[in-house]
Amino acid sequence: MLTLKKSPFIAILLGSLIPSLAQAEELNQANTAWILTSTALVLFMTIPGLSLFYGGLVRSKNVLSVLMQCFAITCMVSVLWLCGVYSLAFADGGAFIGDLSSAFTGPENAESMTGDIPESVFFMFQMTFAIITPALIVGGFAERMRFAPMLWFSAAWLVLVYAPVCHWVWGGGWLAEMGVMDFAGGIVVHVNAGVAALVAALVLGKRKGFPTTPMPPHNMTMTVTGAGMLWVGWFGFNAGSALAADGSAGMAMLVTHIGSASGALTWMFIEWKKFGKPSVLGIVTGMVAGLGTITPASGFVGPVGALVIGVTAGVVCFYATQYVKRTLQIDDSLDVFPVHGVGGVIGSLLTGVFAAASLGGVGLAEGVSISDQVVVQAIGIAVTAAWSGVISYALLKLLDKLIGLRVDEDEENEGLDVVLHEETGYKGI
Repeated sequence: MLTLKKSPFIAILLGSLIPSLAQAEELNQANTAWILTSTALVLFMTIPGLSLFYGGLVRSKNVLSVLMQCFAITCMVSVLWLCGVYSLAFADGGAFIGDLSSAFTGPENAESMTGDIPESVFFMFQMTFAIITPALIVGGFAERMRFAPMLWFSAAWLVLVYAPVCHWVWGGGWLAEMGVMDFAGGIVVHVNAGVAALVAALVLGKRKGFPTTPMPPHNMTMTVTGAGMLWVGWFGFNAGSALAADGSAGMAMLVTHIGSASGALTWMFIEWKKFGKPSVLGIVTGMVAGLGTITPASGFVGPVGALVIGVTAGVVCFYATQYVKRTLQIDDSLDVFPVHGVGGVIGSLLTGVFAAASLGGVGLAEGVSISDQVVVQAIGIAVTAAWSGVISYALLKLLDKLIGLRVDEDEENEGLDVVLHEETGYKGI
């Protein structure tokens, strides 16, 4: 199991589960200021970053539907987080789930502390993670799910999937006790959302015309703008997860940048060699793959480890995308599973390797070998994937039976913007 010295993130989280000790901490203004900034950066990742990234990738008749989904999820998750999801994820309760002691109250008051930062800041920082995770799943069913079932699925998934997994890993649950290393969400966010997106794509079925009809992004300028926002916002996602303005945060920021840059370049060069020209879509997708893959390792590895992880992400996620789309012909609209899901798996496994002090990392727990840690990582991945997959499938099938998931063929042809929202993204379209 990780020592508190080696994992300041876990140390702070455990502090939040021991109120008497947490209250004894004095406010650290530097740490508080950094986490306030990081919170804004992570929210920036969803609105506008992910919204624009996804919005540009769909066809023009569906752009507003994607923006609306990301915006509505942001609002809904924020309210649900206060109403009890935060408590389920981080309050004391047991190995599997937290209790409801903080439901409808959140932080006790302005003076209550989590470690040496206000609990209100920790509450808000973790809320932004809870927002972006179900928003990522939107890419798996984009251009074909109705709005009401999307809301119901996202809400139920947050409670039944995200909250338990978050508690297992970051809330002092059984995976944390086992020693799983997930600094900023390779398992909790990316594996979790990636598997759910894959299940959603399978349950809803292919878009009309897939895979024979070309469905290119309608606005790459929008997508690149969103990608740039994601890259910048990800510094809050990863470096903020140190919950301190210290060397751990600095290294997390550095390795995050190296991972994203190397992932982007690797994807670009593979595509260049394979197809004859490097594409803008390829380089930004490689960037996202690199970011998702370095996320679980960001507080544990050094720059060389980040370089290897980023290059590996570029290679594996590129071929995973080709395999899912072309060989399996699964219509994961915006490649959530092969980029985020596969990236989360790779990054989580390689965390167990490159966290070793001999390979430039912060070091593994005393008596734990690389192979021991990789086994623990694999268990965390497998359990999360299974839980997310089974619950997501059950929720989608139930909602399909009760209210119907998918727009009909005529509505799909017309586009979700007009059919669901009576609006268009562009004048005259």
